[in-house]
Amino acid sequence: MRIDLHTHSTASDGTDTPAELVRNAAAAGLDVVALTDHDTTRGYPEAISALPEGLTLVTGAELSCRIDGVGLHMLAYLFDPEEPELARERELVRDDRVPRARGMVAKLQELGVPITWEQVARIAGDGSVGRPHVAEALVELGIVDSVSDAFVPDWLADGGRAYVGKHELDPFDAIRLVKAAGGVTVFAHPLAVKRGEVVPESAIAELAAAGLDGIEVDHTDHDEPTRARLRGLARELGLLPTGSSDYHGSRKTARLGECTTDPEIYGEITRRATGAFPVPGAGGSGRR
Repeated sequence: MRIDLHTHSTASDGTDTPAELVRNAAAAGLDVVALTDHDTTRGYPEAISALPEGLTLVTGAELSCRIDGVGLHMLAYLFDPEEPELARERELVRDDRVPRARGMVAKLQELGVPITWEQVARIAGDGSVGRPHVAEALVELGIVDSVSDAFVPDWLADGGRAYVGKHELDPFDAIRLVKAAGGVTVFAHPLAVKRGEVVPESAIAELAAAGLDGIEVDHTDHDEPTRARLRGLARELGLLPTGSSDYHGSRKTARLGECTTDPEIYGEITRRATGAFPVPGAGGSGRR
């Protein structure tokens, strides 16, 4: 089985619609794909209705969190999307995205960048506007060569010249809320140092003690020594090691299935979840 547990659609900051995403996942030879848009479940119905034969969909989200001033992302899988407390927190994060993006545009304009809010809104479309949309505007303007090049201190990195904060969950609260909604939590790309400051391993240990289920080990932003280090940490802390592409369509270079999760780990994730079930396409497996 080929299992990719971290992808994004136009419901947040990917370039594939949810329907295109599941079709592309099947075409890439995946057996299981997780839809984990930022702080939203809005893409679920379209992805489910378009799910091809033989492909199983894991519903999820990537939650924006912050601890001791350091941002981090928490992947949440197979939770009940209607659970009210978690839904309220996701809504607070989403509601803060527009004023935050407008703030970044204003800072960039102060720095002499000829960016406009209309440009960023056009790029975001119906998605939850975020830094990647602002970054793509910088690419369009020729300020940077790629979206990744915008996530540096000169521009949009945490604490950068044009950075603006937003409402973010405490990761301990995120774990509690996701578990209360029957879901499973995995710390996304925990040592992706090129994205900015990362949390110390001591904080990962504290999150594990609080009920964190896993850490994303195999990720395009982790080199081989980092993956080995994380695999050892997962063994030490009793965490599930996952692998995922973090696919964003054409917005980033990662390909669907570039990194994958071991079927036994996937089986354990689905065993622990009680809030939702994987959704099989026609003829798909999807058994727990």
